Amino acid sequence: MALKQVLLSVLLVWNLLVLCAYGLDKHKAIRHRQRISEKTLLLQTLLLGGLGASLGGVVFRHKIKKWYFKLCWLLGLIIDCIMLYLILTKLSD
Repeated sequence: MALKQVLLSVLLVWNLLVLCAYGLDKHKAIRHRQRISEKTLLLQTLLLGGLGASLGGVVFRHKIKKWYFKLCWLLGLIIDCIMLYLILTKLSD
């Protein structure tokens, strides 16, 4: 498997995990259980999880009223796009 495929796979899996983290936190919020900290969710977003976090916010309607989450989702999406660009254009097959 080429390096490009590995990096794209890792990026996809990470974003799926971040999406699941948002879903799990929403589930815990509904059940009044111990939550995932906002700091952790924001850090996951900025560490190449922008797509998963943005989808998690929309799909689970979670953290959508907090401006700093919206800002981090936007920054995370920009970071993800830059990483995708670098992977797809700078790495040879």
